[in-house]
Amino acid sequence: MKKIFIFIAFFSIVISCANKSQQQTEDKKPVNVPTFNADSAYYFVKTQVDFGARVPNTEAHRQCAAYLSQTLKRFGAEVIEQRTVLTAFNDDKLNAVNIIGSFNPESSNRVLLFAHWDSRPWADNDPDPANHKTPVMAANDGASGVGVLLEMARQFSIQKPEIGVDIIFFDAEDYGAPQNHPGASEDAWCLGTQYWANNPHKAGYTAEFGILLDMVGAPNATFYKEEFSMYYAAGIVEKVWSMAAKLGFSNYFRDEKIGAITDDHVYVNKIAGIPSIDIIQYRNEGQNSGFGHYWHTVNDTMENIDKNTLFAVGTTVMHVVYNE
Repeated sequence: MKKIFIFIAFFSIVISCANKSQQQTEDKKPVNVPTFNADSAYYFVKTQVDFGARVPNTEAHRQCAAYLSQTLKRFGAEVIEQRTVLTAFNDDKLNAVNIIGSFNPESSNRVLLFAHWDSRPWADNDPDPANHKTPVMAANDGASGVGVLLEMARQFSIQKPEIGVDIIFFDAEDYGAPQNHPGASEDAWCLGTQYWANNPHKAGYTAEFGILLDMVGAPNATFYKEEFSMYYAAGIVEKVWSMAAKLGFSNYFRDEKIGAITDDHVYVNKIAGIPSIDIIQYRNEGQNSGFGHYWHTVNDTMENIDKNTLFAVGTTVMHVVYNE
């Protein structure tokens, strides 16, 4: 009798577990992820570039800030403009604004998506020294990440994700010291992000994780697993790269590691304590930077923006968000 009782109990447990597993499968409905529109993202990139170089303290910068804020509001985001005066490495005073758009602001389960929206004031990497004091148009280095996030915001307005999402456009990222500047510090970069990380737009703000989009529009771009991202948020790197592979974008998202890159995500990790990763173009082809021959030159223009790359990045990140 004891053996029969044990067998019946075991059998009941198996049936119970099977029923529970079946119920969980039934409860978990397939996620309907909207289709990322690369034409729309390209339009958002071009609109920024059409303002001119978005260098702090310029008219193009002021006009673009208003456009970004208004566009997020039009898509239903709760928008905060975090304005401050930042001091650059050369003591320039920068009238900066971080633009935050929140979707489902009441949700405690949040994801942070971010990019920088300003332009570098000097084309100091240009092969022609005559261009070194010319501002950069920043089509890829800045506008591409913002363009992808604006298209995502447009999709959020049509179909809200279940979680809360905060989109932040950080200012004054690219006002860092030239390489040959004496005493140049890594902390001279990402000034807007450092300010926000020390002064979040909402007291006690946090998110499950963050994803930075930087230089995500170049033709045939390649994105590698960056060292700071792996150190602070290896699980998020694997989440994003696995999703990209599942969607057929492994030619963009390479399953290889690269060294550490100082970018906005570093300060979100170190200061704000939000595990964050960097999706950033890199290609080791004998270039000094690895960021493209046009990086920090007068040639960072719309000719270097490819809709296929915007689609790959935008689709991947959207699937990550909607599946949370």
